Amino acid sequence: MVTVGGGDYVFEVVEGWGALPKGWSFKEISGIGVDRQDRVYVFSRGEHPVTVFDRGGTLLASWGEGLFTRPHAVTMGPDDTIYLTDDGDHTVRKCTLDGQVLLTIGTPGQPAPKHSGRPFNRCTHVAVGPDGSLYISDGYGNSRIHRFSADGRLLGSWGEPGTDPGQFNLPHAVCVDREGLVYVADRENHRVQVFDALGRYQAQWNNMYRPCGLCVDTRDRAGDRVYVGELCPSLAVSEGVANLGARVSVYTAAGQRLARLGAPLPGSAPGEFVAPHTIAVDSHGHVYVGEVSWTIRGRLMTPPRELPCLTKLRRRVPGA
Repeated sequence: MVTVGGGDYVFEVVEGWGALPKGWSFKEISGIGVDRQDRVYVFSRGEHPVTVFDRGGTLLASWGEGLFTRPHAVTMGPDDTIYLTDDGDHTVRKCTLDGQVLLTIGTPGQPAPKHSGRPFNRCTHVAVGPDGSLYISDGYGNSRIHRFSADGRLLGSWGEPGTDPGQFNLPHAVCVDREGLVYVADRENHRVQVFDALGRYQAQWNNMYRPCGLCVDTRDRAGDRVYVGELCPSLAVSEGVANLGARVSVYTAAGQRLARLGAPLPGSAPGEFVAPHTIAVDSHGHVYVGEVSWTIRGRLMTPPRELPCLTKLRRRVPGA
């Protein structure tokens, strides 16, 4: 059994979890979410955008065919709903767990002017606050975090291009802890920034590489735990250099790093990562990691080819 991590955060790699029927393909996985029954929702760029698995990895359902332009992220709602962020369509859709669209935020196919600060230009992720507010990171073509009401009304925004506190260089993911603090993966600034519910800067975490996926586990008995997926290097000069991303890091809500999951170099063997784009944690503390295996790995391989992009990590109970 391959293990990753350290201290109280050691995980066994569950090989072969989440198999698809013959002829199906994830292509690459951009989003993962887990509902209250520990069913796992995988948002991918294959022909079947949303696939649903039970905790054992058995496929239960699929939906969303023809609805999405470029799947990017999943967020589970507190009312048995799911938010699906489509950066190619510049929208966020709130759906039932079987795929009925309840709300669309943004105008399909109509981006705001690039870096205008107006929603949306290639939005990337959604977080739901304790009061039901929605925080949406925006994104590839903007440098903003937008706060919406639960029914989709814009309440305010913050951020601009740059490297100073409160500025962003590709806000790629957003999440909220049980106290209402907002965490933003400021990907190309190599940091996570922390804000209060109104967007006032609180802190930043450094010593990470291209933070991409972001998830807060509010059910960990030791306190809120923040999981950060770090991409591999994007520049040729950094290829083959150890300890530059391609891993999942675990932090306390105060920014203390507890563990790193992965290997010193990118790879496709069990326990290795290249592009951890999305992370989710179930009620047992097990972690699901989705990778954009074609966009990233394909560029690094000759000839480009599809590789496994879904990993389940089963947490070992400390002291067991």
